[in-house]
Amino acid sequence: MKNAQKYTRQFFLPPPVKRKWAEKTYIDHAPQWCSVDLRDGNQALVIPMSLSEKLEFFDRLVKIGFKEIEVGFPAASDTEYEFCRRLIEDGLIPDDVTIQVLTQSREHIIKKTFEALKGCKNAIVHLYNSTSLAQREQVFGKDKAEIKEIAVSGAKLCKEYRERYEGNYRFEYSPESFTGTEPEYALEVCNAVLDIWQPTPEDKVIINLPVTVQLSMPHIYADQIEYMCDNLKYRENVIVSLHPHNDRGCAVADTEMGLLAGADRVEGTLFGNGERTGNADIVTIALNMYSQGIDPQLDFSDLPDISEMYSRVTRMDIYERQPYSGKLVFAAFSGSHQDAIAKGLHYRQENGGIWNVPYLPIDPTDIGRAYEGDVIRINSQSGKGGIGYILETRFGYDLPKKMRESVGYLVKGVSDRMHKELSPEEVLEIFTANYVNLTSPIDLPEVHFKQENGIEASVDILYNGKRGAAINSGNGRLDAVSNAVKSFTKLDFSINAYTEHALDQGSSSQAVSYVEIISGGRSFWGTGLHTDIVTSSIKAFVSAINNMLKARELDRELGNGGF
Repeated sequence: MKNAQKYTRQFFLPPPVKRKWAEKTYIDHAPQWCSVDLRDGNQALVIPMSLSEKLEFFDRLVKIGFKEIEVGFPAASDTEYEFCRRLIEDGLIPDDVTIQVLTQSREHIIKKTFEALKGCKNAIVHLYNSTSLAQREQVFGKDKAEIKEIAVSGAKLCKEYRERYEGNYRFEYSPESFTGTEPEYALEVCNAVLDIWQPTPEDKVIINLPVTVQLSMPHIYADQIEYMCDNLKYRENVIVSLHPHNDRGCAVADTEMGLLAGADRVEGTLFGNGERTGNADIVTIALNMYSQGIDPQLDFSDLPDISEMYSRVTRMDIYERQPYSGKLVFAAFSGSHQDAIAKGLHYRQENGGIWNVPYLPIDPTDIGRAYEGDVIRINSQSGKGGIGYILETRFGYDLPKKMRESVGYLVKGVSDRMHKELSPEEVLEIFTANYVNLTSPIDLPEVHFKQENGIEASVDILYNGKRGAAINSGNGRLDAVSNAVKSFTKLDFSINAYTEHALDQGSSSQAVSYVEIISGGRSFWGTGLHTDIVTSSIKAFVSAINNMLKARELDRELGNGGF
């Protein structure tokens, strides 16, 4: 690409750190979570949420398990102010939930912020000002000392106003554009704020270190966080918080590496909605932990319903391939993937143990998804394993291994010609129409048996519109029927395989039979379904004969000479 020379590194490396985060292999406990969907997420919407939509969203966040929820910037607009007051005056905030509000370092804004919180039992007042080199030079035209003074004066004002209001008010400070700020200077500003607030074990302070704009690879952010964690004053009484944006597509990685580097808390949105390319996706981060055996302390057991609510009130779509929450993230269309998943699910059903199903990092049912419809999906790329899995788990047909290949090619061909995904019901319809209880061009309306020379079968036959009868014997009922059909039709074939099982549990269950015949070196399958197992086996045999006859007729039409 042209003009690459006009770009250069915009981030600042901290002084050397020990990189203790690199020695850790996973996050071993859940952080403190703070949802910023109602502030950061809302301000990024084309059409911001209405009051009723915000209330619904807030209620869902509480049910998910968030204990800290940023509800807005109450001094910024009447709508934001009204929402904050509505939550407080209507008693909608549970006692164990803390709301968070954002404020700039200006007295009239801080004053209105505290007015908006009047009567609130638990609140976090989140003070911020931008500290980056670019903002200092281009936006504010102020030097480091002047920018630090903005933070310090705001911290003093927050402390003064807290003394005028009843309630449990905690403080949070963000050096906005932290990742574009020299780490030593960011540390200086944060420590100056901490000196004003004097955090204690009973009154801890949150220092939030946002990736306002993502400027580096995640390991640089981890270094920056480790440096801050190692050098902040009052560290034992400071909660180090992360707030990554997603400009480089690394918000989740930034968050995870920041936690490894010593952070205690994460601010983000449910599905990553936020300014520009978005915020850290809390659903993804939490379920990444869950997939490693760590309880994230958030409940996403009905993720489809949460997704529906989110899309409805925000008018934002969730990308189909978004981790965990996307409609297609568990969907396997590839034949080899479907086969591996189907076998893995069978293995787990028989053996139990730790979840380790191929291609499925977590059990979809844990988050409200289903195996059929969500996991095994059928199109022209599908294989015998997936198609067989659908027929078995959804409709009870446990096809023999060899038959699955035949059925698989047929179903894939239909999908390919129609250029569409097939629903489970459509798969069943194709299977039934081509294999189950087929009665043309041959049918056996009546079959009677008697014990003579082994088993003797008396067969009433309809063949190409003509009716006749045949009697023959064999070493079993199906063999006797086969011999009778051969003597009447002069067809050349042999029965190669026969299996059966009950379609459903219970006394009224239907029997399913599968018969394979071989003719001219080619294999043909049929399925029989009936309450009587003998009748079921005969119907499967007749279906296989009909598939052989249809293939022979097709060969003639195509000039292949038959077999």
